[in-house]
Amino acid sequence: MRESDIRVAIIGCGRWGMNHVRTAWRIMGGQLQLVCDTDASRQAHVRQVDPSIPFTTSVEKLFSDATIQAITVATPAETHYDVARACLEHDKHVLVEKPMTLTSRETSELITVAATRKKTLMVGHVLLYHPAIVALKENLLQRRIGKLQYIYSNRLNLGSIRTEENILWSFAPHDISVLQYLTDATPEEIDAKGAAFLQSSIEDTTLTYLRYPGNVHAHIFVSWLHPFKEQRLVVIGDKGMMVFEDSAPNEKLRLYRKGFKHINGKLEKFENQYEAIPYENREPLEAELRHFYHCVSSGATPLTDGHHALAVLKILERAQERLQDK
Repeated sequence: MRESDIRVAIIGCGRWGMNHVRTAWRIMGGQLQLVCDTDASRQAHVRQVDPSIPFTTSVEKLFSDATIQAITVATPAETHYDVARACLEHDKHVLVEKPMTLTSRETSELITVAATRKKTLMVGHVLLYHPAIVALKENLLQRRIGKLQYIYSNRLNLGSIRTEENILWSFAPHDISVLQYLTDATPEEIDAKGAAFLQSSIEDTTLTYLRYPGNVHAHIFVSWLHPFKEQRLVVIGDKGMMVFEDSAPNEKLRLYRKGFKHINGKLEKFENQYEAIPYENREPLEAELRHFYHCVSSGATPLTDGHHALAVLKILERAQERLQDK
């Protein structure tokens, strides 16, 4: 199948779902066959993108349309399993927003259904399609900072408070997916601590610790109780360090030639000027959708396939268990 032959649809026209509508329309134009939301008032938002985009409140209409091959699911997280499974069982390829489901068991079931139906199953871990993260990974593979030692990620903001999920499940999937991508490994140890201030039993801030094979360590700090927005990823090696600061106004990705080395049997600090690392100016969501359509047309395995989603969910579940142990 050629990409020009694919007909696509989107289920869910909330805030992030509308980003999918705008991006898919820009990429695919008339190949965006149908947009669906059970809330009829969302049609007005779709019409603002383009009045010609077909809209329906009937999911069954979408499922029964044999011309639609691929569907993006951008509904609330608690509905992902049921909606994605229905898509697969109606022989549609599926991209599901993060988290793919709310349990690893449900994601395992989706993987089985997709394999049985021979359909593409992909999760929307959009940061893995950010050109800065791609460039960071390339520099890591080139060992420009030497052997990987430590990674930490801060995702902080005075954000919108969720009532259905805590900060771990709301923010940390992004960072866990990046850690899995950069380490290409499964953590040997997972621990987490958190605190609930605004709502009982819903953590507003969490710190998750992960230990990977080869003495590689990481921590993730997420909070929606923070005076300013900070999205910072620091990757430390034995020959240098890289920093991706998405909230910075410019030079978002930097390589620092600094650290410690043994000289005459003693540890001495070395420190040089940083280097701004260039990367392609490309919208991550567009890159993610183009990758999905390519996988649908070619049969290639997505970078963020069901197994990647499963690994992230298992880490989230273990971290949640450790929160509840405290």
